[in-house]
Amino acid sequence: MPKTNAQHDIDLDGFPPGAVTRFSKLLCLACLFKLFTKQMGLAARTAYSEIKRHEFSISELTGKETTRPFFQSDEKHPRCPYCNAAKRWHAHLEIYRIEGGKATDAARRALVKSLPKLNENFQLIEQKTTGRAAFFAWLDTLGGTLDFADDGWLLQATQAFLERREPKTKWGEIFAGVRAARRSQRLSVGWERDGARLFLAPSLYAEALLVQYLVSRSQAHGGLTLEGRLTLIELFRRLRQAGLFASLELTGADQAETLEKLIDQVTGGDISLKLHFLVDRRDFLAKAKAVYTSLAS
Repeated sequence: MPKTNAQHDIDLDGFPPGAVTRFSKLLCLACLFKLFTKQMGLAARTAYSEIKRHEFSISELTGKETTRPFFQSDEKHPRCPYCNAAKRWHAHLEIYRIEGGKATDAARRALVKSLPKLNENFQLIEQKTTGRAAFFAWLDTLGGTLDFADDGWLLQATQAFLERREPKTKWGEIFAGVRAARRSQRLSVGWERDGARLFLAPSLYAEALLVQYLVSRSQAHGGLTLEGRLTLIELFRRLRQAGLFASLELTGADQAETLEKLIDQVTGGDISLKLHFLVDRRDFLAKAKAVYTSLAS
């Protein structure tokens, strides 16, 4: 993920850790100005005005496939893959995806009120979605932050899942110094910590396994979990032992259908909810002004 200017950081302390997902988009302003001035025949000043007022769409911000002028790069001094423009022509958009609900609505409204020059510097987008879709959007972003070559990702994924599931609990403090997460043999609900080990009730542990399997299945055949690499049948066996199958109607269901029903049980399935996207455009506006100034001089 591209690094951002620290002075533009937004205070998210009022939000539960699992309720907000932050990610960046990198775009080339040289490509944008060429589009307006060369292809559309606009003057540089008019092009600058059009660029400033542009409102980004959700598909532009969240699409897996990047198209011009957006591109991806982790290099310190990247060049645009479309026009070879240097770093000074590039701008970052910082996007904050906030899941709507009782746990976040008050904090979100307070954050919006605190933003400097809201209508000029920021863009707010609201999207209606489902519990399932929101979960997979979160899972996709989580997968992009994990280093699957480091076994520590399993605990990181477990913490991220618990932060999302029980946002009022201070999981950062609970996981400090934890070296292992285990299924509890005596708890029926909740969790407890014993030294460097965190014990989760069977159903909670099983849901964590499901998340680990899903986030890693594109990385390694069978899916990696705290129980090791599991096939889908092996995963089902552990989830059944934990009681996750108790409320499911699985008569005649195949493996794919069973997995879908389990996911719906954990995520809420088609339950309606809202996603709120906050787009920080300050770097984009500052860089656009600098590019226009250089073109006009």
